[in-house]
Amino acid sequence: MDSQIFILIAMFALMYFLLIRPQQKRAKDHKKVLSELKIGDEVVTNGGIVGKLTSVDESFADMEIASGVTVKVQKQGINNKIPKGTVKL
Repeated sequence: MDSQIFILIAMFALMYFLLIRPQQKRAKDHKKVLSELKIGDEVVTNGGIVGKLTSVDESFADMEIASGVTVKVQKQGINNKIPKGTVKL
């Protein structure tokens, strides 16, 4: 009986350190990236669209994806910032 409880606790601990904790860290890092977005940052969306931010507010950002072409995206839809100079408009 004691060994079964120990195995159950060990499996929960293993799941926590292999699945739950890394996911929480990724979510925290993504939230930090979104909170630090500013005009002029170059970003890629979850759909793979690359562009330069022209305005940023609480929930949405305007992103220039081609010369004179601007789209409005949800900030949650932005996947990552990319290095300056990557986007050629």
